[in-house]
Amino acid sequence: MSEKNREGKRTARERLAVEREKQRAAERRRRGLIVGASVVCVLGLAAVIGVVAANSGEDDGSDSAGPVVAPSGAVGEDGTVIPVGKEDAKATLTVWEDFRCPACKAFEQTYTPTLHELTEAGQLRVEYHLVTLIDNGMGGTGSRNAANAAACAQDAGKFAAYHDVLFENQPMESDDAFAENDRLVELAGKVDGLDTPAFRSCVEDGRHNSWVAKSHDAFQKGGFTGTPTVLFDGENIYQDRSMTPEKLKQMVQEANKG
Repeated sequence: MSEKNREGKRTARERLAVEREKQRAAERRRRGLIVGASVVCVLGLAAVIGVVAANSGEDDGSDSAGPVVAPSGAVGEDGTVIPVGKEDAKATLTVWEDFRCPACKAFEQTYTPTLHELTEAGQLRVEYHLVTLIDNGMGGTGSRNAANAAACAQDAGKFAAYHDVLFENQPMESDDAFAENDRLVELAGKVDGLDTPAFRSCVEDGRHNSWVAKSHDAFQKGGFTGTPTVLFDGENIYQDRSMTPEKLKQMVQEANKG
């Protein structure tokens, strides 16, 4: 074999080794973005735990300053819970979400039909907490503005429907389209009776911005590491890889037998 051929084979082996190492490194990075057993919404290639820790005092800014105005019907010890379903339901699901978070959208796409069925049957109460994790990690105000708009929809008694519309029309994680109030108002047109002067004023004024900041602060103080965080009667079921809508339905029905 000529020296040229040997050199060519050696170079090819080296290229293959480099490529394999790149693949292994990529896999290590992917695993590093897994929190516990669940895939959480991560910010680019940054580990979400580091992002949460770094953002405890960031980007509250003047836009979030001012008195905390909770939306109508908000409950909870800190007043940051938006409830959906009957108050006396025997089972409770607590959901922490960011409207810019792709993993939150995936959760909603999978579980929304089941959640609607159970809440409408009076068997389940869902308590929503709104988070601005993506804004703080990638920049922008889409998480906050969408959360404010959702709180405005709660004032109008149409949170659940508008919540679903926002996730159905979620932009790419890197696209801060929800920062545009015009887009949020446009999407309100998909919910019967929501696009009113009162709703528009609430959105454009950022009436609930400080409340959204308070909700995100509660998320950080709770020690949660990513979105969505989904708790069934206090237990984090999003970390359970065996969890399915059908399994959740069975758990709710069991709770209602007690």
